[in-house]
Amino acid sequence: MKRFATRLTAALSLSAMAATAMAAEVNVYSSRHYDTDDALYAKFTEETGIEVNRIEGKADELMARIEAEGANSPADVFIAVDAGRMFRAADAGMLQAVDSDVLSTKIPAHIRHPENLWFGVSQRARVIFYSKDRVENPPQTYEELTDEKWKDSICIRTSSNIYNLSLLASIIHADGEEAAKEWAAGVNANLARAPQGGDTDQLRGIISGECDLAVSNHYYYLRGFDQDIEGLTAEIDQLGWVWPNQSDRGVHMNVTGVGMLANAPNTDEAKALMEFFTSEFAQRHFAEQNNEYPAVPGIPLDDDTARMGYFIIDNDTPTEVYGSNAARAQAIFNEVNFP
Repeated sequence: MKRFATRLTAALSLSAMAATAMAAEVNVYSSRHYDTDDALYAKFTEETGIEVNRIEGKADELMARIEAEGANSPADVFIAVDAGRMFRAADAGMLQAVDSDVLSTKIPAHIRHPENLWFGVSQRARVIFYSKDRVENPPQTYEELTDEKWKDSICIRTSSNIYNLSLLASIIHADGEEAAKEWAAGVNANLARAPQGGDTDQLRGIISGECDLAVSNHYYYLRGFDQDIEGLTAEIDQLGWVWPNQSDRGVHMNVTGVGMLANAPNTDEAKALMEFFTSEFAQRHFAEQNNEYPAVPGIPLDDDTARMGYFIIDNDTPTEVYGSNAARAQAIFNEVNFP
């Protein structure tokens, strides 16, 4: 009897070890770098039992790592904070199509890859900010930034910045290449200073008086209320904003995107995580933790994100063109000597 009990115990131990070895997991390579995302993944694990292993870094570095790892890569899911880099990953053959009724039903067509290689899971708006004290009638469209009356007025990031490349790529789609070139040249002529720093620095430029207008993603402004940001928070009331192009195509929106890696070893778990990102919990998390906008229609905004009000977005321009037009956008910036 004792011998049987010993064997049974040993068998149970081996069974437990096997179960542990086969525990469900998903490996995420992410260029999102917010500590608050720990709660997002913890909720997913709580609901599904799937453990999330996460490696964070810059998107280009992660893509280089995926390429170097090749077929032996442990990565299941790739996350980038702009559509341009999602395009690059898809174009490099790093992603595979995901057949999911949840994703294709919940995520609008214009913010996902046409062949379902990646999906937008949150949105960010490119906004025109201005000095309330010095600007009485701010430009109402991206195109109006080229008006000569704004000479020596504009702060914006460099031409190689992915957000500006995506904006110009969308203008190529909406207005054509010649108009896009005129836009790049016109904005260049109206720069108040050579581009420097990130989006927060453009907003600081208005407050310091270096510029009267700035182009920035919306959440850099909203962070000034949530955090004590030097050169921004104390004087944030000086800033006004315009939702551009409200009488035509709407505001240019970029996305945080997610895709399944072509060599993903855990495809079912990867799909489950991607679908989880469309849940109300995840969508509200994206919106509340980084002041982004939900990708899934109908998700209510928290008070902080709704601070800037509601607006018409450009849902006629597929975010896919941010990548497909990126090379031409950079060439146009170079042609007009945009810094």
